Amino acid sequence: MKVPFSWLKDYVEIDITAQELAEKLFSCGFEVEELIYLGEKISRVVVGEVKALTPHPDSDHMQVCVVDCGDEYGRELQIVTGAPNVYVGMKTPCALDGSTVVESDPRQLEKNPDAVKKIKKGKLRGVESCGMLCSGEELGINDDYYDGAEVNGLLDLAKDTVVGTDIKQVVGLDDWIFDISITANRPDCQSVLGIAREVAAVLKKPLKHPDVSFTAKKSSAAPVAVEVLAPDLCPRYVGHYVEDVKGGKTPAWMRKRLALSGIRSISPIVDITNFVLLEMGQPMHAFDADEIGGRKIVVRRANDGEKIVTLDEKEFTLTHDNLVICDGNKPVALAGIMGGLNSGIKDDTKNVYFESAKFARDSVRKTSRALGQSSDSSSRFEKGVDTYTNGLGMARALHLIEEFACGTVTDICADVCAVDLSERKMVASVSKINALLGIQVPDQEIVAILSRLNFRPEINGDTLTVTVPGYRDDVDNYPDLAEEVIRMYGYDKLVPTFLEAAAVTGGGLTDEQKKEMHLKNLLKTQGYYEAHNYSFYSPKDLDLMRIPEDGVERNAVRILNPISEELSIMRTFLAPSMLANAVRNIRRGNDEGREFEIANVFLPRDTAASEQPDERKHLVFSIWGAKCDFFDIKGTVEAIAETFHLPFSYVRAEKTYLHPGVSASVMLGKTVVGEIGELDPAIALSLGLDKKVYLGELDLYALAESMDDAVRYTNLPKFPAVKRDFALIVDEKLTCGEIEEVLMHSCKYVTKAVLFDVYRGGQLPEGKKSMAFTLTFTPDATAEKGFTPESLDGFVKKILGNLKFKLGIELR
Repeated sequence: MKVPFSWLKDYVEIDITAQELAEKLFSCGFEVEELIYLGEKISRVVVGEVKALTPHPDSDHMQVCVVDCGDEYGRELQIVTGAPNVYVGMKTPCALDGSTVVESDPRQLEKNPDAVKKIKKGKLRGVESCGMLCSGEELGINDDYYDGAEVNGLLDLAKDTVVGTDIKQVVGLDDWIFDISITANRPDCQSVLGIAREVAAVLKKPLKHPDVSFTAKKSSAAPVAVEVLAPDLCPRYVGHYVEDVKGGKTPAWMRKRLALSGIRSISPIVDITNFVLLEMGQPMHAFDADEIGGRKIVVRRANDGEKIVTLDEKEFTLTHDNLVICDGNKPVALAGIMGGLNSGIKDDTKNVYFESAKFARDSVRKTSRALGQSSDSSSRFEKGVDTYTNGLGMARALHLIEEFACGTVTDICADVCAVDLSERKMVASVSKINALLGIQVPDQEIVAILSRLNFRPEINGDTLTVTVPGYRDDVDNYPDLAEEVIRMYGYDKLVPTFLEAAAVTGGGLTDEQKKEMHLKNLLKTQGYYEAHNYSFYSPKDLDLMRIPEDGVERNAVRILNPISEELSIMRTFLAPSMLANAVRNIRRGNDEGREFEIANVFLPRDTAASEQPDERKHLVFSIWGAKCDFFDIKGTVEAIAETFHLPFSYVRAEKTYLHPGVSASVMLGKTVVGEIGELDPAIALSLGLDKKVYLGELDLYALAESMDDAVRYTNLPKFPAVKRDFALIVDEKLTCGEIEEVLMHSCKYVTKAVLFDVYRGGQLPEGKKSMAFTLTFTPDATAEKGFTPESLDGFVKKILGNLKFKLGIELR
């Protein structure tokens, strides 16, 4: 929200600098993101009076001027100009030696948009010139700032302008613009008056309210009926008929206010609607009353397929979700966004119907997004407009019409309201407010603060009664009043206190955080990128993963007021989110990638529904691409196992979203702690994926007690390790993990078992397959001799015996 300093001074007597006011606003909850000085590019430019003119000896169009710039800058400065409108007695801006003005050369501006032009003393065709006489363009202003600024020539100043005066004070550039960040809960401050209220309160100064008085005159014109068929989308609609509209020029003071806000003057009627939007925060629209068919205004939802052409000559096809303003025959405006071309103000418009309304912010936002059409009004409605300001804004506009004599305010009006406009009273406990703040604010200070904020407070014992201003829809209960009190009383008066369960610590990361950081770093070294997803997803995601209706994953915490159905349940496992990431990347041309996420899943408790869900930390990771396979994702799990000394084993998985033949459950002892595998081809086909996707998920909560990332040291053996290869005939149903477990536990000297070949063919019995392993035998560090062939044969015999006894495996 951009607010001119000079405009604020219309409502509040401000006796501090702009910089000090910015600090005051920040102290009461309004961050000034930028403080812009309008005259930043202008320096050493003063008012000069042309005392004499002589033709330039070497130019047909240049003249040599003698300029009076006052005692401080020189009474007889010689300046050469080529301006056609210069004359003796003219008062005009004079840029002195060493001054700066706005750069107007497009070539320079293309190189640097913030460039300035430096003026130096020099010679023009042999004649000395001590400066430059300026047009409005060199000052960066137009006619809305100062009449005549757009003339092709020098800026002709008023005759009573004092020579030597800084030009910024004369043309209104000695001003500041506050760019203020307004939080979503304070739509009432999306206006100059709204900020002025806060300034008056923080400076403890009275607020000068804008004049909203007007006199309605009886009209012989036919009345305009107003009907609101969608009160849920338009709680209040105020209309007023103004006749005998006249054109002309808007008064300079209003044109200046609009210019400071970046709006060009168009006509008195249009300027008034723009001014009320900026000043009061109330978007308004003016219809050509003679174009309103049937002398009727109807606020309704659009019919599917209905069309409208807006003021910018764009045609839109509407749906039932769009709110429109219609006359007796057709739509004449997109409610809250833009008027229709068929009812807009024209040069010959004689009668106007003013509209001031409240439209539901979500309705305006959805229509604006759906149609790709926005405006200053739609932006304001999306932030929120209160019903109190509807009437106030209309009254202000009608007062300005009377003041400018640009129309006659009639008695033809309408106010259709579906909400209660009576004053809203609220009762709160003073002790509760103080308890919330943690300090004791004196009663008289509470009354003074709330009075300055127009709450009309009364305290009787511990009971605080306030009348909430009509524009403060955000105030509902005592914490809101506490916030109002403390932001004016001063956040610096809050006393820091510990929470009841707080304790002083030495800082640093906890052991759990260190392990998590170690895990993240490990995954990054494996080529993974960390992802962060929302903590909720859609029930449709569970359908995509083919989770059965009685699956534990469907026992999810449902959000009471979800943003949308797509984000309506808390995550019970993370794989759907990671799959969505992989799909999004593949569809956008990222054909290969690795991602991981460490986040909580939310599991409902079996006790009361009001109890918070159980939060358990999970790790999910995915690999996608044409060259990856199951062993890539299994290698990630093995790297985790090796780093954190976790004795994982693997059994066949039965997860609905994983390939039944290319997946495994990760076991820690007899507990399932995760799954890894390829995305089920049927799901991949339904998503239109042409790349394989592998998913893995581990329950870090279940692993927490077993994870040990400490460095372990062991002595190196004195004698070399020995490797032996085995080709085994095994049952088709046996898994590699089951065989590896027997191999590793059959002999204490076996330190590694690696599968290097799987064979299926006619040379094997039916239902059998051949699996070849390399076993590594490592001597103890304390052994005094290495393995002999005889000892190795004994180890092999023992291992083969265990394989035969436990799994029915034969040596091939």
